[in-house]
Amino acid sequence: MPNEDLSKALYEQLADFRYKMRLFLRFSESAAREVGLTPQQHQLILAVQGYPGRDYATISEVAEKLQITHHACVGLVTRCEKSELVKRRPNPDDARSVHIALTDKGIEILGRLSTVHLKQLQDLKLDLISFEDSQGK
Repeated sequence: MPNEDLSKALYEQLADFRYKMRLFLRFSESAAREVGLTPQQHQLILAVQGYPGRDYATISEVAEKLQITHHACVGLVTRCEKSELVKRRPNPDDARSVHIALTDKGIEILGRLSTVHLKQLQDLKLDLISFEDSQGK
């Protein structure tokens, strides 16, 4: 039984957003592969560099941002470290954890990827409007 409180226009906007989101994700995966990264490696270096207020993150923080398990994140960090994208540093506040930071190589690749991602977002013209606006309230 459809929700009668939702307009046809809102369903169309949601469907269009979902389509554009999928186009963006597909583009992102392809762009990462073109520079020799897996999509997961790209997501990890973006999560680390984009962590609010600092240029490093812990394994637990990155795992949360990527919505993966701690164990899976450790493996991904190890692979990124072997590819010289990130480095581990001791956490001065907690010897049980480490800080993950980007290397110069990681920063350079992330910069290139982020530039093309921003262009793609502009090209998709994502028009995110509020629920109230779409209901004409």
